[in-house]
Amino acid sequence: MIRTSLAAGAALAALCAVAGATDQSRWTMLVDIGGREVEGMPLGWSRQHVFLLARDGRLWDFAPNKAERFRKTSSYFSSYSATEIRAGLERELDRKLEITGTGHYLVAHPKGKEAWAQRFEDLYRSCVHYFTLRGLRIHEPEFPLVAIVWGSRPDFDRYAASQGSPARPDVLGYYSPTSNRVTLYDQGGGSSNRAWQQNEATIIHEATHQVAFNTGVHNRFGLTPSWLAEGLGTMFEARGVWDWLHYPDQRDRINHGRLNSFRQWLAKGRQGGSFVNLLSSDRQFQSNPAAAYAEAWAWVFFLTETHPQKFAEYVQRVASRPNFEDYPSARRLSDFTAIFGDDLRMLEKHFLNFIAGLD
Repeated sequence: MIRTSLAAGAALAALCAVAGATDQSRWTMLVDIGGREVEGMPLGWSRQHVFLLARDGRLWDFAPNKAERFRKTSSYFSSYSATEIRAGLERELDRKLEITGTGHYLVAHPKGKEAWAQRFEDLYRSCVHYFTLRGLRIHEPEFPLVAIVWGSRPDFDRYAASQGSPARPDVLGYYSPTSNRVTLYDQGGGSSNRAWQQNEATIIHEATHQVAFNTGVHNRFGLTPSWLAEGLGTMFEARGVWDWLHYPDQRDRINHGRLNSFRQWLAKGRQGGSFVNLLSSDRQFQSNPAAAYAEAWAWVFFLTETHPQKFAEYVQRVASRPNFEDYPSARRLSDFTAIFGDDLRMLEKHFLNFIAGLD
């Protein structure tokens, strides 16, 4: 049946509204988006947007009038199986990479580099252990977690560009909340040289994002302040956090690179109240990213080490915000002060004293 785009958009919005009102459980629909058939669960809709969570974990955001041949297929929603997602990944990558599965991961990697899969699985376990120990409420991922490890920088660049997110030269890997995948490239092949150390930092940081957004630490469909997400990512770069079993001392939990960067930021004239600006918006991550990442690490480390229960409450508060809702500056501040109190000057004084005592 042929529909005009306006009529199709109105019909799709009506289907979502009726199904959402009459079926309180999660439900599934089949829709053609630009010639591609997608099966998934509507998470939100309006006359301008439909947010659809596909059964492979990808988030689709499209205008209702761009959809055709849509219908409800089920009164419940479930992920594709690991076998189905593996098959889709093989088709998508044209079998250019091998795929190895673990308990939580499907990792596409160069031939003979199966060790990548266990690295991701080990990091998952480290993240879960740390989150649980700090009182963060977590759940099992709804989808198999996917990581793609390319064999070279050119392959990585081509793939990133094909996904609509060309990588800057200084970007070694990334986690995409849209695709729900980690993508990077093999710089050192697992050797113990500097290239592998860079690989190690990249995989740890990006895998932390992926685990946090898939276990409920962050809401993948809500706005998480950058200082919070990147603070956790940079914190896990320290060996005492991701490899706590072998490095149990606090000194091993310190990310010394980020600590040095923060102290340089202090020496260059960091102003009092800088954290309020970081709380209120993400602008500093564009205007002064080195300082923003360093300060994000410093605050998350300080809060998890000195106020773990309050930090867990704050993280849960942010994660419980409604999907796809704006997060204005005033609300960001009020969510933080509701947990940590209004006297941010005193908190910052304690923070600076704590940071000064690290070695």
